Amino acid sequence: QVQLVESGGGSVQAGGSLRLSCAASGDTYSSRYMGWFRQVPGKEREGVACIRTDGETSYADSVKGRFAISQDSAKITLYLQMNNLKPEDTGMYYCASRTRDFYWAACSDTRISPAAYSYWGQGTQVTVSS
Repeated sequence: QVQLVESGGGSVQAGGSLRLSCAASGDTYSSRYMGWFRQVPGKEREGVACIRTDGETSYADSVKGRFAISQDSAKITLYLQMNNLKPEDTGMYYCASRTRDFYWAACSDTRISPAAYSYWGQGTQVTVSS
């Protein structure tokens, strides 16, 4: 099992930056994919960025060029650097881990599927004001 704890959320004005962190513990070496997701009330959770076990990354079109996902060498902490934030980036941000077999929809340029992930943190709120 993997335990995940997010931090770093907050309130910023449009154009500002935030860096989210996700501390992982437990069976972290079994993680094949890790990702960041966001959700606003009344909408489905959506994939924002993900990283594969080989270090390759994928992003939702809405955040390409503004967000960057990274992981420390020990694969204990996952980061999401968010620059040039927009009001539409507002939401609860979650990190997640998949430890099962490889699955393209967990992390690809066309899809970052929440359903592919087994372990989730409690979320951290990001609010961007105009």
